Amino acid sequence: LSGGRAEASKVRNGMLKAFVEGRFTVGKDDAAARIVTDSGADVDEDGSVIALRTVAADGRSRAHLGGRSVPVGVLAELSEQVIAVHGQNDQLRLLRPAEQRAVIDRFAGEDVGGPLARYRQVREEWLAVLTELSERSNRSREMAQQADLLKHGLNEIDAVAPEPGEDVELTEQIKRLAAVDELRAMATESHAAVSGAQDGDPDAPGALGLIGEAVRRLASAEDSALRDLVPRLEEASTLLSDVGAELGSYVENLDADPALLEKVLARQADLKRLTRKYAADVDGVLAWAEDARRRLESMDTSEEALAGLALRRDELAVQLVAHATEVSAARGKAAAELATAITKELSGLAMGQAELEITVEQRPAEHGDRQALAIDGHAVHAGPDGVDEVELLLRAHNGAPPLPVHKAASGGELSRVMLAIEVV
Repeated sequence: LSGGRAEASKVRNGMLKAFVEGRFTVGKDDAAARIVTDSGADVDEDGSVIALRTVAADGRSRAHLGGRSVPVGVLAELSEQVIAVHGQNDQLRLLRPAEQRAVIDRFAGEDVGGPLARYRQVREEWLAVLTELSERSNRSREMAQQADLLKHGLNEIDAVAPEPGEDVELTEQIKRLAAVDELRAMATESHAAVSGAQDGDPDAPGALGLIGEAVRRLASAEDSALRDLVPRLEEASTLLSDVGAELGSYVENLDADPALLEKVLARQADLKRLTRKYAADVDGVLAWAEDARRRLESMDTSEEALAGLALRRDELAVQLVAHATEVSAARGKAAAELATAITKELSGLAMGQAELEITVEQRPAEHGDRQALAIDGHAVHAGPDGVDEVELLLRAHNGAPPLPVHKAASGGELSRVMLAIEVV
């Protein structure tokens, strides 16, 4: 039924086939339900599904799930979710300490799950602070050298104090200063074309003079269609007047200034020294400086910085101790309840004199353990699942000493203990 190999020897002599059938209850959205629906089978209204395996006398087998024929592999997948077989020779999970602790946590539910989640969250930050404090302490010389290089670069950049996009603006300014004579001639000729000659030469009235003449002529026309054009020409005249004024101002302010050009070229040289060393342009240099300042903050190896990290470590340790203690208390309570329930189950499994005990003790930290935590004056190991070691002890009969379950129980008894645990 769990998808194992079919054997013709399972068919009774004289019969055509053997079959085994099982009804299983599955949840709405659990893995077992998805396996059923993905195979095209249906779950009954009561949440159950019937699995069927038949073996013919000739060795051929067929598998059905929820009334549908399915590959035998589907039954194997389903069995992983809904069937647990315990036998004397099983490699039982119960022998692993981590599994024994997981048994308690599953039984306790949210009573352990809640404080354990808070413990893990604080522990993650605590470990990060421990790591950073250790790195800063151990790599102080290397980090100090890197910090000196970053500081030198920042001092060099701060001395020049570049502005965003300044290199582009300087390039344009240098072009203007270097071509001042050409620009002046161009602007002067354009001004004359718009406003006319400066000496008032009537032969060179400029665009404004020509438009003015057109306005005068059209304003005296007898045809209204021509007079209607006058306002549009006056608008053009106003616009040209503004352009002429701006051109005149540009010419007046466009004086050759060798000293200014030299100053701007020197500033450009300062910026180029930065862009050769730190980035392709000024904006990149500023980005490098910002990143360097962030790195310097994380590389602070001063006594004040180390003391701040140590203080944060101690604050987190206090929180971690509180959460770990809460987890331990919840596990201890659950252990007592679970041990009583399992002992009761064992009486129905031909182990009437057996008694199960579950101990919850803090795991001592070994020498040099970087995850050591001080609780009640003792150094304990603060692992991802708390500070506790859980152990299942079994009294095989009245008067027998409690021993670890794998030492006190035979193979068959160990299987029954595992079964009792899962039943509870």
